Formats: sequence, structure tokens, C-alpha cells
Amino acid sequence: MENKMFCFQCQETAGCKGCTQAGVCGKSPEVAGLQDLLIYVSKGLSAVTARLRNEGQEVSSEVNHLLTLNLFVTITNANFDREAIVSRIEESLQVKASLLSRLADRQGLPEAALWEAGRQDFAAKAGAVGILSEADEDLRSLKELITYGLKGLSAYLHHANVLGQEDESLDAFQQETLAALLDKSLGAEELTALALKTGEQGVKAMALLDKANTAAFGNPEITKVELGVRPNPGILISGHDLRDLEMLLEQTEGTGVDVYTHGEMLPAHYYPKFKKYKHFAGNYGNARWQQKEEFEAFNGPILLTTNCLVPPRESYKSRLFTTGAVGFPGCPHIEAKQGRKDFGPLIGLAKKCQPPRELERGQIVGGFAHEQVFALADKVVEAVKSGAVRKFVVMAGCDGRMKSRSYYEDFARALPRDTIILTAGCAKYKYIKLNLGEIGGIPRVLDAGQCNDSYSLALIALKLKEAFGLQDINELPIVYNIAWYEQKAVIVLLALLHLGVKNIHLGPTLPAFLSPNVARILAENFGIGGIGTVDDDIKALIG
Repeated sequence: MENKMFCFQCQETAGCKGCTQAGVCGKSPEVAGLQDLLIYVSKGLSAVTARLRNEGQEVSSEVNHLLTLNLFVTITNANFDREAIVSRIEESLQVKASLLSRLADRQGLPEAALWEAGRQDFAAKAGAVGILSEADEDLRSLKELITYGLKGLSAYLHHANVLGQEDESLDAFQQETLAALLDKSLGAEELTALALKTGEQGVKAMALLDKANTAAFGNPEITKVELGVRPNPGILISGHDLRDLEMLLEQTEGTGVDVYTHGEMLPAHYYPKFKKYKHFAGNYGNARWQQKEEFEAFNGPILLTTNCLVPPRESYKSRLFTTGAVGFPGCPHIEAKQGRKDFGPLIGLAKKCQPPRELERGQIVGGFAHEQVFALADKVVEAVKSGAVRKFVVMAGCDGRMKSRSYYEDFARALPRDTIILTAGCAKYKYIKLNLGEIGGIPRVLDAGQCNDSYSLALIALKLKEAFGLQDINELPIVYNIAWYEQKAVIVLLALLHLGVKNIHLGPTLPAFLSPNVARILAENFGIGGIGTVDDDIKALIG
């Protein structure tokens, strides 16, 4: 059967090889091709901005933000809207044409930097510049590893930007690296070094976002989050964008409409600033892959702020609103104007809807980001020294719908009682609602927050390394069993490799974009491997 597309950027890609007829995520071959073209155009634009910087010219924050958002909209489960992606390609070509006029010399620029066309030519060009346009399997693997790392980095950078935090060096690196991926002279050694450099910059981007979030909303605190519902109509917000949540809470205050979080937005409850809103009701549902049933049951409008969108059912499509990088044909989209978004349409609709149908009752305890854990550092160190805690198990990452992901719940249940799970991201939904108990008053599941908050887990490891007086981070009683799904997990992985972490178990499958040779190199140099049986992996990781 002839391939209509090719995409293998997510963990659920067809047959762990690649989607060729339609995306498992739900994107069409046409949208997949346009996303490839948007990346190609962004590489060309980045070659121009890199040349401008080399000439000593400035690149505006508007251009930086455009490129960052271009990458973000191509992350899995973010944007399915053909017209939105076409518009971004057209805008990028227009900006590139303007910037080219500022160059003193165009000699040596790659073809992507000079390419111009109208939308009637987009489909043909998309077919020529997709993933498979790189014929060498190993070079393709390394280039895609870097590209997906940059996509993850873009998400962190975008969230920091909307909160007013900028880092020109990160923008420059992102653009220089995109441009470098057009360089056909780069071999495996240079690309491997660039992948690790991307991990280093990923740590910087996570630090910038952490600074942005804590400066705006305070340091997360240990918090009990309600899972039940109230009798009022509600709005459900999903994704990662805390600025969107803040604006929604401001605009719904005093309206009689409650606000609930879903999926990756759960950790918003841990921030002090949001606790002043009495109508911030609790968390509703689980990870993104269960949203079709949960959005149906919610009854009220839903706001998708980032890449957590599953193609919606017609029954609730009209009350599903998108914003930022997210888009889906037929769903109303909320644009920002001078940095503000008007959520009036959601509020008006919510008032006409029934209250959410209750799915469950109880509480989730979280808020164990770096400052909160640092406050418990003496207690944690003593628990380790006394033998009460044998190992910390980092089980961060993503949840998903594959049956094989039940492994993570089974693994959490089977862990010895003297182990503590450190988590961030929606992977926690596999085990955070289990009653796994405590060790000396320390919960056995410590949730640092969103996948965006994986930086906390790195800081906690470095703090413990200092507390124990160790030279090597791998000497810590910390092991890694990471679940991945999309490209933010890739930048987290590269960041861990940059920090020197070894022997990571990665699953439920290894990425399809890793060629056998690249996978072998990662295994030999960093000890990265897949998962096995629960019993075997506990023996390997815990002993």
C-alpha cells in the first residue's frame, strides 16, 4: 500500500514503526505533510535569523516567538487544523522575505532559506521535505531526535514567554540548531554532540519556565486536590498553560461558574496564587487519552490550552474551545489580543449547561516541587541513612491508551514498601490515586507537577547528591523508569543525558525514530534500555 504520510514522532506510532495512512493521533495525511512543511520553512527562516545574528543584527522577539510557536503547533495532539497550519507557513514565508532584505550577503544560504511559494505549491513541497527525505537511516534518526528535542524545548520556552520571561540565547540556539539540520555535511558524531547540546539547553529552558511560574504564582505547596464536583455549572481546563488558567479564573470570579482542571493542568492547584479563587473547584478526570468519555460527562465547556487534544466527538465538539498552539477544525478558537484572551464565550455557554456529572470522589495529594522537597531534605536524608527509604524511583513522563501501559500501575503496586516514587507529568495517573501509604510521614508518591516541572526532579537529585557528598549523580539511591509519549518527553530525556544520568528504563516501547545503531549507541554510552516484566525490572532497578 502506498504511503500517504510518514510520521513516527510519538510512542503510539503504528506498529512502533511509523504512521503511513493516517496518524494514530488522529491527524490526516494532509495535516501531517503541512506540519513537515512548517518545520522545513522554520528551518529556512532560522537559517536567515542565524545569518542576521552573525552579521551583528538583532532578531526581534516577535520573530523568536513565531518560530517557537511554529515548533509547538507540530507537537503530537496539538493542532489538527489545516487552515491554521497553512496560515503559519504563509506568515513565516512573509517574515523570511522581509528578513532576507536585511542581509548583506545571501551567498551560501540553504535552499530552504530562499524557497518562496504560494499555498497552491505547499502539498507538493511537503511531499519532498518530509522525514524520509533524509535517506541515511542513522542520520535521519539523529536529526529527528534533535528536532523532537527542539519541539519539546519550544513548549517550555513558549510558556515562559507568555509569562514575560525571555532568554535570547535559547532563541538563538533553537534557531541555529534548526538551521544546522539543513547542513548535509554533518555526520553522526556532530549530530550526536548537537543532541546532547540540545539537552543542555533543555535544562536552561526548564529553569526559565520554573522561574516564570514561581515568580508569577509562587512556589508549589503540598496540597490536597478534590476530585468530586459541586452543584454549579463549570468550565474544564486542560493542557499546561498557567497564564490561560489565571485569565480564566479572573474572568469567572463572581459569575457562579466553577473551574475544574483536567489532565496536565492538575498541578495548578499546588500554586499559592490560585488558591485565593474559591470557585477553583478541583480536578476532573484523568490523563488526556480518557478525555472523550470525561469531556462528554462534564457537560460544560472545555478549554484546551496545549497539546493534550484527542479528536473530539461531535456530541461535545461545539463546547470544546482551543487556544494558543491548539486547533481543531470546527472548534471555536480563542485568540490573544494585546496579551489578553476573552473567555466570555465559554462563560456564557457554561451558564446554560448542566453541572458536571460526578466521576469519583476523594483527593489527590501533590505539590512536591523542588522548594517543598528541599524543606523536607533533612527528613529525607535521615530516612535514607536509617534504611527506612532504600530507593527513589523516578516514574515521570506521559500516560497513554496502550494496554501495555498497565505495566506502570503494576510496577508501582509491586515496588517494595521502602521505596518512594518521584513523578511529574500525566504518567502519574496510573498510580497517584492508589493508596501506597507513607514512610515516616513522607508519602510514597511525590508529585512535582506537570511534565513541564521535570526540572524539579533534576534539582531534587542534584540537592541529594550534594547532601550525601557524592561526586556522581549515578551514585544516588535514585533509579529511572520513564514512560514517554510525545516530544516534551524527548527534551526531558536529552536533559537527563546531559546531566549524566545513566541506566534509564524507557517505555512502554523505545522510540521508533531511534535507528538500531543509534539505539545501540545510547545503550552502550548511557545504559538506556526498554522495559521488561515488572518482576525483572524491579530486580534490576531496586535489587
